[in-house]
Amino acid sequence: MSLINYLFMLVFIFSAQQVQAGSELDVNTPGVQAIKVRMQARHGQLAAYYSSGAVGLNMDGTICLRDEASVPLAARKPLSALVEAENKDRERLYSEIANANGHPEWHNEIRRVFAPRWLNFAQRGWWMMSDRGWIQK
Repeated sequence: MSLINYLFMLVFIFSAQQVQAGSELDVNTPGVQAIKVRMQARHGQLAAYYSSGAVGLNMDGTICLRDEASVPLAARKPLSALVEAENKDRERLYSEIANANGHPEWHNEIRRVFAPRWLNFAQRGWWMMSDRGWIQK
């Protein structure tokens, strides 16, 4: 099971409990599946950048270009596009889950639930923002 599949499985299990106790979130919509496929494909392109420290995870669950100097000049623009696409898909994921369950107002709460899970499932050696600044897991 890939990291992304594992992350989605665990997040979906816990999200239902935290967003609204006793409710079941519908997270298996065509929209969620399409986002998941894009994120899995993109993860293959981002993995080396996570490992090198060029890309890091923010506390809010987004990713960023952490060490631009470590990325060859020719790769910076494509990498920036990957980072932007990943962050947009994370936001789309939260909206899709909220909308699929008839509660678009849950978007921010779903984001709040996902944020620490993105960090928890980061692999050893990846860089993450903390209250103390950048730390390596």
